[in-house]
Amino acid sequence: MIPESCFRSLIGTGIDAQRYNYRFCTTNNEGRVHFGNMSDTGSYDSAMADAPAAAPAGGRGGGDRGGFRGGFGSGERGRGRGRGRGRGRGRGRGRGNKDGDKEWMPVTKLGRLVKDMKIKSLEEIYLFSLPIKECEIIDFFFPSTLKDEVLKIMPVQKQTRAGQRTRFKAFVAIGDHNGHVGLGVKCSKEVATAIRGAIILAKLSVIPVRRGYWGNKIGKPHTVPCKVTGKCGSVTVRLIPAPRGTGIVSAPVPKKLLNMAGIEDCYTSARGCTATLGNFAKATYAAIANTYSYLTPDLWKETTFTKSPYQEFTDYLAKNHTREAGQKQEVKVY
Repeated sequence: MIPESCFRSLIGTGIDAQRYNYRFCTTNNEGRVHFGNMSDTGSYDSAMADAPAAAPAGGRGGGDRGGFRGGFGSGERGRGRGRGRGRGRGRGRGRGNKDGDKEWMPVTKLGRLVKDMKIKSLEEIYLFSLPIKECEIIDFFFPSTLKDEVLKIMPVQKQTRAGQRTRFKAFVAIGDHNGHVGLGVKCSKEVATAIRGAIILAKLSVIPVRRGYWGNKIGKPHTVPCKVTGKCGSVTVRLIPAPRGTGIVSAPVPKKLLNMAGIEDCYTSARGCTATLGNFAKATYAAIANTYSYLTPDLWKETTFTKSPYQEFTDYLAKNHTREAGQKQEVKVY
């Protein structure tokens, strides 16, 4: 919900934030209060109020902002002991994604192998448990099939000497509805920045989902292969195989993650404080990840060991790795 300071700034402006049911508010560099509603897809509607922003805790009054230039402040908004003009004035606000249209230049060995088509699928990366450090690797393999959904946006506060510092925490789930799912959590001053960061972290945390059958192996796998459990905080989530046609019998949060993972039928059992959405989502994510942690009899056959991509393409990586032209080189001074 909107912080109390933003409600105070609306007095006398003719804008009723409760009537519009706005979920969050921010302030731009011109001192205009920005309200918006967050939809499930991450886009938001907004309204701008021609009203001064709420006084930053511990800000100096100055000029047309009320109060004196320094000291303790005695004007309309000059509260505090003069510890600057608010938090992060103009630092990182509204920059946007300037590099969105640029060609991807990989910075890791894995990224170079993916871009040069030496690694054909994401399963080759999972087979050798290679860490993924660039979200563009996921975009390369899933150019249009990945769908993301904002699970929740909540304000979190930290008590400082100057007052309370409010930031926004975003929970984002991502998946292709066909065996891959990820979960990202990011906290930032701006809602849009938090969502962008959560989407990137969700892409980096994409995991494979193992699916199986409830009874006879007829048709495609449709449920979890066995009973699996995940835990986060006090929340414990258990996934139980279900017959074909059952659907997902679950609360809304695990249902979204299971749908994105491509699981069609599943029973669930949860205990603990499931009202904590973050822990509920993380426990479900951990349970889904555990589907590949059990060695079932169909995996008992002898394993054929192969070289990892780093070993197989060692010569290629050494030959094609050159320093960028714009990179600074050391200059010896005699």
